[in-house]
Amino acid sequence: TLRRGNGPEPDTLDPQRARTDSSFNVLRDLFEGLTAIGPAGDVVPGAAESWTVSPDGLTYTFKLREGLRWSNGDAVTAEDYVAGMRRLVDPKTASPYAQVIEPIRNAPAVVRGEAAPDTLGVSAPDDRTVVIELSNPAPYLLGLLAQPGTFPVHAASLALHGAQYAQPGKLVSNGAFVLEEWVVGSHIVAARNANYWNDAATRLARVRYVHHAEAGSEFRQYRAGELDVTYVVPPQQYAWIQANLPGELHVSPQLSVYYYGYNLARAPFKDNPDLRRALSLVIDRDRLTKQVTGVGETPAYGWVPRGTANYTPQRFDYADRPYEERVAEARELYRRAGYSAERPLQVEIRYNSGEVHNRLAVAIAAMWKEALGVETRLYAEEFRALLQSIQAGKDTQVFRSSWVADYDDAYSFAQLLQGGFGINLTGYSNPRYDALLAEATRQPDPTRRRSLLEEAERLMLADHPVLPLYFYVNKHLVKPYVLGWSDNVMNVQYSRDLSLAPAP
Repeated sequence: TLRRGNGPEPDTLDPQRARTDSSFNVLRDLFEGLTAIGPAGDVVPGAAESWTVSPDGLTYTFKLREGLRWSNGDAVTAEDYVAGMRRLVDPKTASPYAQVIEPIRNAPAVVRGEAAPDTLGVSAPDDRTVVIELSNPAPYLLGLLAQPGTFPVHAASLALHGAQYAQPGKLVSNGAFVLEEWVVGSHIVAARNANYWNDAATRLARVRYVHHAEAGSEFRQYRAGELDVTYVVPPQQYAWIQANLPGELHVSPQLSVYYYGYNLARAPFKDNPDLRRALSLVIDRDRLTKQVTGVGETPAYGWVPRGTANYTPQRFDYADRPYEERVAEARELYRRAGYSAERPLQVEIRYNSGEVHNRLAVAIAAMWKEALGVETRLYAEEFRALLQSIQAGKDTQVFRSSWVADYDDAYSFAQLLQGGFGINLTGYSNPRYDALLAEATRQPDPTRRRSLLEEAERLMLADHPVLPLYFYVNKHLVKPYVLGWSDNVMNVQYSRDLSLAPAP
């Protein structure tokens, strides 16, 4: 059994409804998309052994491997992949990821409830062929098809179990592992799936995904020999780990951003870009990454991280200005927004429980207080409760979140702030920004597409709907006896590729 630290408790193991990194990590082991992520972070064949793309880039034809089976022995057919994508965009599913596949023909109309799910541009001319028709070129489609929202559905078990479909004993899956146990607040166990097409290459009998709200307790379990791999590395122990466990520490770039979002639906941040800019100006991100997190992250003065394919990340216009100058401008903007020492802004930061999140919130509250006199309340809650608070919107003012790219393309970050997008948590809506994204998606010329996305990022940064704080690095501790681990920008390591060296 491989024991993997997996961060906060997953929100669900329903592929079309899941929205958190910890859910995706388990789902990638339980299911297999048409494509998969290779050891280097590139796209490789998954359940599809091959595919062709039409010259205009609008039609993708996938050929499934022969003899694919579900974990219960039923045949996996092309229709199961069609059903998964239809379910993703069906308004009844209420998937937060529905709009991710908007380049597929008719997807936006289906999501809005204006067209039936069976009008989506996905079809199965025979049991082994999936055809996807796009309304505009989407060079990132192949990467998207490795993501859980597009995974297949076992229609019979979904019909039988309904809302209970994603529970142990009920979830029928097509990946290298099958769900065996879920102990809420503790762990999930997946067992090897003998019906997986490449089961002969799987080396592990079981995987145990262990939940941790904070990195310190995970590290203690790792040190005690109760975990083989960690989800993260605690910053307080980072220097000790570098000195004492250098061979077990894995640090590599990741396409993801840690940010605070403003609730733009209510005061004080609605229609108040001056105030939003003022609060951003006085956050010393270099200090945060050096003194608070301290495990190799890079300060985020923009939204899209360095290393994103075919893209030049944009930056706030003040990114290179001296801190004192930034504070002076922030004080003027703060005053203009109607606040002062006598009438300070009172604001609440909500974040999920955890040592790092708490230390960051304390540091940012101190920066706001020192530079502007802002009075900040800190409110920590369990991860699922935070997601519910953000969605409800009525209580939040500033909230902690993060985004991990679904595929290696700037559009994965840009789309998150599109007006009306299901996981646009701030409520940001700028018609010009949306128009630039729409034009970029229609653009066959990669150079022109890139410049449109870069222009959109500059426009959004000037609006300050979010406070990007830092770009993550992948940080894991991996025991020396875990074989097959590969660091990559997508931070994807399938358990089917891992094994445990025999005890000496």
